[in-house]
Amino acid sequence: MHDIRLFTPFSSRGTSFVNRIVVSPMCQYRAVEGHVNAWHLAYHARFALGGVGGAVIEATAVERDGRISEGCLGLWDDSQVEGFSKIAALYQEQGIPVGVQIGHAGRKGSSASPWDGAGPLAGATPPRGWPTVAPSSIAHANGWPVPAALDERSIARIVASFAAAAKRAASAGLDFVEVHGAHGYLLHEFLSPIANLRTDRHGGSFDNRTRFALEVARAVRQAVPEQMPVWYRASCVDESEGGITLDETIELARRLKQAGIDLIDCSAGGIRGPVARSTRPEAPGHQVAYAERIRREAEIATMAVGLITDPLQAENILREGSADMIAMARELLADPNFAYRAARSLGHPEPHTVLPETFAFFLARRNMHAKPAHDPASA
Repeated sequence: MHDIRLFTPFSSRGTSFVNRIVVSPMCQYRAVEGHVNAWHLAYHARFALGGVGGAVIEATAVERDGRISEGCLGLWDDSQVEGFSKIAALYQEQGIPVGVQIGHAGRKGSSASPWDGAGPLAGATPPRGWPTVAPSSIAHANGWPVPAALDERSIARIVASFAAAAKRAASAGLDFVEVHGAHGYLLHEFLSPIANLRTDRHGGSFDNRTRFALEVARAVRQAVPEQMPVWYRASCVDESEGGITLDETIELARRLKQAGIDLIDCSAGGIRGPVARSTRPEAPGHQVAYAERIRREAEIATMAVGLITDPLQAENILREGSADMIAMARELLADPNFAYRAARSLGHPEPHTVLPETFAFFLARRNMHAKPAHDPASA
């Protein structure tokens, strides 16, 4: 068992993960005014019973007008805390740490759900949505509304909103927080010269463009207990010419580490088009190289994500030192018991033990008595 990296423990600050498989944050677009409901509990229960090492709750708005869509979760109000406590209990009863990804959608906010086209709500009939904000008054794409450029007072308010949301996450009993700095949302917009044309202290130079992200990172770090991990999801490259480069993200990671960030969740893209679009071909593990370089050159823990679907693929990423954790999204939707499948595939001596005791007991008996399909004695 100890030879299988995927099933070795990992520690982030004061939190221990029993294995390296993490549920990636996946927006469900099912909330009402930011509140957790029965859908979210059923959704997370599938993973909590599937043997994962950790989980990150979907992108959760720090302000009402910071939502991606009307159906996004929120932690902008104390009344929302109870629902997150219920999600926390689902995982923690199985010994699984769970965190939440907090963010602000910026100019990509006030949009429809993906199955409704993911376009701006501004053109909806009857009218829906809310005004959006960004570092500069540049629309996300043709047909999208022009956002209002944030002034210094509004920037400070949003930084404080991140801190307040992080405090609510801690009060909900969650184990860690992930700051959403990727996929074309507000923090990423400030970082990318494609979206940020400011000439003040939050624009222009790399130092200025990183200022907002570092202000948020420090505020969140100070808002939560010292032993509570704070992670950061980054779009490591923009998919457009003139955007963020991997070298810049490596330097950002160094500065985030100094600000108290414990791990970089390495994604890509989203500043102009869909999320998770990088300059590399979208083949299995196409973003792993970003996690490897950031881990090595910034000397900070990383999590790899992006078309990681095979147990041996995940194992090799860890063995080669390319990342410390493996985040999975659609593969876990397809197979919430991926951890059990991986344990069997990789030769774990007691694969059933990665699952809750109730499941493990009966699966151990099943495996003891089951005969391979090719065994003549089973005919």
